[in-house]
Amino acid sequence: MTIPFPPFPSRFLSVTDLDPDGIVDVLDLADALKHGRSPAVDSAPLAGRSVALIFQKPSLRTRVSFEVGVARLGGQPIVLTGKEVGLGARETVADVAQTLERYVDAIVARVFDHALLEGLADAVSMPVINALSDAEHPCQALADLQVLREHLGSLAGKRTVFVGDGNNVAASLLLAGASVGMHVRVVCPAAYAPDAAIVARARAIASGTGAHIEISHDPATAAEGADAVYTDVWASMGQEDEAELRRPVFSPFRVTRAMMAAAPDALVLHCLPAHRGEEIDADVLDGPRSIVFDQAENRLWVQMAVLLRLVRPYRPMVDAGELPEPTRLPYAIASRTRGRPRPG
Repeated sequence: MTIPFPPFPSRFLSVTDLDPDGIVDVLDLADALKHGRSPAVDSAPLAGRSVALIFQKPSLRTRVSFEVGVARLGGQPIVLTGKEVGLGARETVADVAQTLERYVDAIVARVFDHALLEGLADAVSMPVINALSDAEHPCQALADLQVLREHLGSLAGKRTVFVGDGNNVAASLLLAGASVGMHVRVVCPAAYAPDAAIVARARAIASGTGAHIEISHDPATAAEGADAVYTDVWASMGQEDEAELRRPVFSPFRVTRAMMAAAPDALVLHCLPAHRGEEIDADVLDGPRSIVFDQAENRLWVQMAVLLRLVRPYRPMVDAGELPEPTRLPYAIASRTRGRPRPG
């Protein structure tokens, strides 16, 4: 089977590595995979391919969705923890990347520091996928768009409000929403606003798509006009020592029934894990407008779509034994990287 490959980047570190057409292409492919309309469901297009999954941070949804996704496409997932790899500690990021390139066909990494992802991607010619960093969470943003599209139809002109910390999830949502013409408002404490460069970039994209990008610090009007209200924990993994400091600052930004009364038909999103009674009340998270588990499921489908677009199906090379004697050794050396050029 031949899978059509539209122009696609060799890395997926940021939502903006995809142009608007690329985002729609991934969402369409994810929908086809989810509903059994893609031949990739049964044809194991990644048979013969291996994907290294590096986890500096523990994970439930990210690890299971990527591991299952690679396996469903016929590939072999290889899970590596931070201690096993020691990125930048036990050995350099470039050494890790170039070693892995001799064994696997792509790297998926969930890291603390975004610079580590950039270092991995700069050192190799194979695909590198951001499974979460301190700067962005692009796979989550694609899953968010997919679930919103399922429940709202066209995203252009719809309004999603993110309430809480202007973190990596908020950053990717701003960029993704702007790319598809969706209005995004982040409502957060002033000291915890999204990075100014991310906001500027989202507004630049929005100028061409008709989206509106807003940053507000008023929780009293947070949900007004919203088609969807989205929140996340107040202290992410690695910020546990800030939890007590953050709690009083963020408590006015809790998503409650009173807040949602301004948008009684709005959908409720959360990237999970959730702390009921902190960033969101249990009766909102578990209420009839909540689509958080549809949202979590879609991590699988969008990541399978990204893998299909980045990792080319395996095509067996000719048997070196059939080649003339002088070409066998260089052929064998080249086959160790499956013909990929070495980074210059």
